[in-house]
Amino acid sequence: MTLAALSRRPLTRLIAAAAATVLLMSGCTELGGGQDASSPADEEKESGRHAPAEEADLPLDDLGTSAAQDLPSDPASDPAYAEYYEQDIEWGPCEDLAAEDAECGTLTVPLAWDDPSQGDIEIAVGRLPGSEQDAGSLVVNPGGPGGSGVDFLESVPYLFSPEVRGAYDMVGFDPRGVSRSAGIECLSDEETDRYRAETAEPGTAEAEEMSQKWGTKIAEACEANSGDVLPYLDTYSTARDMDVLRAALDSEKLDYFGYSYGTYLGSTYADLYADRVGHFVFDGAIDPTITMDELTAGQAEGFEQATSAFVEDCLENADSCPLKGDVEEGKQQLRAFFAAVDENPLDSGDPDRPLTGALARSAVLMLMYNDALWPNGRQALSEAMNGDGKELLSLADQSAGRQDDGSYRTNATYAITAINCLDHPGIADEQWQEQEAERLAEQFPTFGPVMGGDGCAQWPVPPLREPAPISAEGADPIVVIGTTGDPATPYEWSVSLADQLSSGVHLTFEGNGHTAYGRSGGCIEEQVDAYLLEDTVPADGFTC
Repeated sequence: MTLAALSRRPLTRLIAAAAATVLLMSGCTELGGGQDASSPADEEKESGRHAPAEEADLPLDDLGTSAAQDLPSDPASDPAYAEYYEQDIEWGPCEDLAAEDAECGTLTVPLAWDDPSQGDIEIAVGRLPGSEQDAGSLVVNPGGPGGSGVDFLESVPYLFSPEVRGAYDMVGFDPRGVSRSAGIECLSDEETDRYRAETAEPGTAEAEEMSQKWGTKIAEACEANSGDVLPYLDTYSTARDMDVLRAALDSEKLDYFGYSYGTYLGSTYADLYADRVGHFVFDGAIDPTITMDELTAGQAEGFEQATSAFVEDCLENADSCPLKGDVEEGKQQLRAFFAAVDENPLDSGDPDRPLTGALARSAVLMLMYNDALWPNGRQALSEAMNGDGKELLSLADQSAGRQDDGSYRTNATYAITAINCLDHPGIADEQWQEQEAERLAEQFPTFGPVMGGDGCAQWPVPPLREPAPISAEGADPIVVIGTTGDPATPYEWSVSLADQLSSGVHLTFEGNGHTAYGRSGGCIEEQVDAYLLEDTVPADGFTC
C-alpha cells in the first residue's frame, strides 16, 4: 500500500508498510469480509482516482533516469545477460521461516540493469512446493512496498485455497532493497522505536520541526549505510528481476498474484513483457497514472471513510465499544483520545515504552486494513481509553513488524520510502504543498492532519518515473480486483487500472478493508481460482 513516505508526514510512513503486515497477520484471524460497504458511486467509477482539483498543470519534481526502464534489447535474449538468465535456484532449508515444507534459495541480478559491470544483487526466494505441481509456479507479492515475499509464504496456507496450493509451487521473493535482498539499512532498532513513538500535535511548528529532524536523520542514515543501492530500488528494476525469476522457474510465461503495491509491480512487468504474462491477478490496485500527492489524498479520504465504517460498527456493538453517540460524535471522541495521548502518553506495562499519540494512531490505522480485526480493536481501544495502552501498543508494533525482543523482522519502515520516492514524483510547489496539507487536515480530520506535505523532500535520490497509464498491449487477460471500502488502495484506482490495461478484467468486492482475495467469504476466491486452475476468465464487472 502504502504509499506515503516521511519528512513532514510522521505517520504516513506506516500506511503502506502496514498493508503487508496485516496480510501476514491475517492467517491468525477468522477471515470473512463484511459486505455492508456501500457500492461506489458512478462518478467514482468514471474518475478512476482521487485527485486534488488544484493540481492541474502544476510542475512535478524533476526526474532522474531509471537504470531499468528503457534498455536497448530484451535481456532474456541478450548475451550480456546470459549468466543471469541461465541460473538455476539451489533450493534448501529456510533458516528463519515458520512455514512447513518451505524451501529457500537465491538469484543473482545486476545492480544496474543498464550496466551489469557495476555489480550484482542477490535476491532471496522461497517456495512452498505444490503437491500436484501440474500448473507450474505462482509468484506472489504481498505489497508494501517493503513487504517480504519470502515471509508472506507463512500466510499462503491461510489465504489461498488447497486446490491452488496443490496445483502450483507458491513462490515469494524479497524485492531488491527489502529484507534479505540487499535490504537497506537505516536507523537502529532503538532509534526506530524512538522515531515511531515521538509525537507532536499535528499541524504545529513543533510537529514540523520534529518531522524535519527525523526526515533528515533517516535520509542521512539510509544514504550512509546503503547509498550504493538506493538509486536502483525502483519498480522497473524489480520487474526486470522478476523476469530472471521467471526464467529460473523454467516458465515461458509468468503466473503472478500481487496484492496492493504488488499490483504496481505486476502491471510494470506486464508493460515490459506483455508476451510473458500468464495468469495475472491484481488485488487492491494502484493506479500508475497518479502522483505521490494523489496517492496521499486518495488514502486520506479512504482512511477517513474506513474510520467512519469502523466507528459505525463499534457503535452497533455497544457492549464492547468505548465510543458513544452517532458516527460523527464517535469520530470526534476518537480524535479527542488521540489528542489526549499526545499530551499524556499512556502506561503500557513497559516503563520504557508508553503509548504515545503517534503509536495510538498507528494502531487504529492498522485496524482499517481488515474488519476481522475490529472486535480486538474495540477491546484494545476501550482499554486504552480507560488508561491501559498495552494492547494498542501491541497492535502498533505488529503494524511495524516489531518483535518481542525489540528487533524488527524486516526493514519495511524504510524500504517503503526508498521505493516510493523513486516511483512517484510529487508536486514541486511548496505553497501548493502547504495548501494541500491544510485541505487534507480540514476534509479528513482523523488522519488527514498527519498526511500532508512533500514526503520525499529530503530523500537523497530523485524520483525516476513519470506517472503514466499502462496498457500492456498484447498481454493475456489480467484480473483486477477492487474492494469498495478499501482505505489503502481506493476502489476507483482498480477501475482505472483495469480500464488502462488492454486485457483488464475488473471484479468488485463490496466490503470493508484492504484487498479481497482470502477475506471475501468465498465469492472472489471462487472466480479467481477458476481462472488460475481452469483458465476460466471471470466476467468483466462481476460484483459480490
